[in-house]
Amino acid sequence: MTHPSRREFATLLLALTGLPVLRRLGVNAQPAHPTPRAGITARKVLTAAELSKSPQLVPLFDGVREIPHIVDGIRCHCGCAEFNGHYSLLSCYEEANAMAQICPICQGEGRVAVRLAKAGRTLDEIRVAIDAQFG
Repeated sequence: MTHPSRREFATLLLALTGLPVLRRLGVNAQPAHPTPRAGITARKVLTAAELSKSPQLVPLFDGVREIPHIVDGIRCHCGCAEFNGHYSLLSCYEEANAMAQICPICQGEGRVAVRLAKAGRTLDEIRVAIDAQFG
């Protein structure tokens, strides 16, 4: 009887139990970043009026609103990506239940994405930076 390699075991474990279990075991299994959706807009990103209880977040949400095509290609590392209907980091900034209103990881990833996009970095460069800091 042959035993699976560690990689094969981790892949099987991920398929059976999901990423949170692997992280608790110390296995670094990074899911792929999503492909930005064609024609994506920021129309669902919360506005200043919708952030009246968190005015300090308005500049961050405004920054994300300027680069939906970038933020939609980034996977959030806080675990919210496991929620139904969550596609990308952009999802963290959308609608009334926007996770980025309360989550420091969603906020941190958004700040990195906005700062690096303003500096002219590519989506791939931004992904590498976010993975290094939050992955």
